[in-house]
Order: sequence, then C-alpha cells, then structure tokens
Amino acid sequence: MKIYFCGSITGGRQDAEVYSELIKHLQKHGSVLTEHVGQKGLTMTGQVGINGITAEDVYEKDVNLLKESDLVVAEVTTPSLGVGYELGLAESLGKKVLCLYRVKEGKKASAMILGNKNFVCKEYAGLAEAYKLMDSFLS
Repeated sequence: MKIYFCGSITGGRQDAEVYSELIKHLQKHGSVLTEHVGQKGLTMTGQVGINGITAEDVYEKDVNLLKESDLVVAEVTTPSLGVGYELGLAESLGKKVLCLYRVKEGKKASAMILGNKNFVCKEYAGLAEAYKLMDSFLS
C-alpha cells in the first residue's frame, strides 16, 4: 500500500513531532511516500532552496507522488494552504482520504475539510487514539 501523508510545512512546523510519530505508525501498513513531512530538521521553508530544489520541483514531485498513492492521510490541525491543495487534488483523483485533527483552544479545523462528505474526518486527543483511527481507516 502506498500512503501519501499530508502535514503542514510552510504553514508551521509546531506539529512536526506528531507527524513523525504518525508516519512511523503508518509505515506498519505500507510505504509512506512523503515521510519527509515528519522530519524534525525540515523547517517552514521546506525543501525549496536545498540542493537547488525549486518550488516547481516540489510541486511536480508531490503531484506525482499523490497520483501514485493508494490513499491519503492528512493531519490538519495546523492550517496549511499546501495541505488544502493536496486534499482538493486527492478528491479530484478519487483518492480515499482520512483527515485527523486535534481541537486546540481558539482553533478549529476548516469547515471546508470537515464538511466534505468525500473525506473521513476524525478528531483525536493523543497519539494512541490517532493510531486506532488510522488502523481502522486502513483496514
């Protein structure tokens, strides 16, 4: 199984540790095509500028990986234009999508995500709960 994982990069890296743990768990189910999203050393500037990588390179690579994937798991607690774009593209490609989010004081997940009947959206409080939700979605 090829899994495309979405999480915020330029929108903020405060959940990088969470992404890393979710990706490790997802790897028990298959290949995570975007495991770099969980790398702690990845900053808000992302991969652009590293070894000559351009924004166009990132776009082409991510679109091709998304097309290659069997399904998408997105952590949407931290708002991200890129993740929103990836989810819209995943929907247009007919991909099965799980969106996970944690409720934080003063913040809510986007109604455009939560209201989309093509997505499975689940709130979680901690990693153990997120693992169960992912296991259920992937089985």
